Amino acid sequence: MAQKDDTKTAAEKFGKMMKTFGDTLGEIFDDPDLRKKAKEFAQSAVDAAAKVADSKIKKDEVKARFRTVGKAAQDLGKSLEDNFKPKAS
Repeated sequence: MAQKDDTKTAAEKFGKMMKTFGDTLGEIFDDPDLRKKAKEFAQSAVDAAAKVADSKIKKDEVKARFRTVGKAAQDLGKSLEDNFKPKAS
């Protein structure tokens, strides 16, 4: 049961992160449709993660998948930060 709860919690956090990311991009690009699609994607991600928790996939595999997603999010954040940091004059 702990695996299912851990996966559900991770999926919910991922879903919130994706919704926030989509909302922010929607604001940047002034695109309400983008925000709507991000919300739909976030819910889809939570639903998919719940299915993974119910499947036969081993706990370690689920954790590894979420670590991969986390690393990708960190890499994206670092890349965006580096790209948009103020230029030294």
